[in-house]
Amino acid sequence: MFVITPEMGPAFVETLPVGKFHGVGPATAAKMKRLGIATGADLRAQSLAFLQERFGKAGSYYHSIARGIDERPVRADRVRKSVGAETTFERDLWSFEELSAELLPLLDKLWRYCEQGGIRGRTVTLKVKFQDFEQITRSRSFPAALACSAALQSASLDLLSPLFPLSKGVRPLGASLSNLDTRDEPATQQLAFPLPL
Repeated sequence: MFVITPEMGPAFVETLPVGKFHGVGPATAAKMKRLGIATGADLRAQSLAFLQERFGKAGSYYHSIARGIDERPVRADRVRKSVGAETTFERDLWSFEELSAELLPLLDKLWRYCEQGGIRGRTVTLKVKFQDFEQITRSRSFPAALACSAALQSASLDLLSPLFPLSKGVRPLGASLSNLDTRDEPATQQLAFPLPL
């Protein structure tokens, strides 16, 4: 865990790549890069008028977040809707064998988290993002919550296999459980497992 105090905020925001800001996806980050905006400091240097002219309504949001201003309310008591895990590969993966070999450990981590929290879900969703940033999801819902790791793995592999053969490589891959059987759980969480350095 890394704590960013209010005093540290401005300097931290300045060093962030624009793609790390909430609401800045790959396409927007690429557009910003073409405009010479690569970091929070670059974004902060732009006028409100410049950002609105190029990004429309989102321009005022980008202007604010570059200054550490985010007026969205914090809702710490939202009911959790899903739990998930995602990873990004160092290179594009093309085969079912490669992707399933990466997916299974991810599902094991997700299931361990569910076990620790007493979480069960009825809907399995697989998220696949391709090398050109196109993203697809495939879901399957069951009448009752999945009872074991093997059921999660089977459902996830069943969602993965119809995608082959691929016409383009895959980088990020993720899986989640929703339609949760939980009581008084906190807000939705996404588990990320970074690549080893």
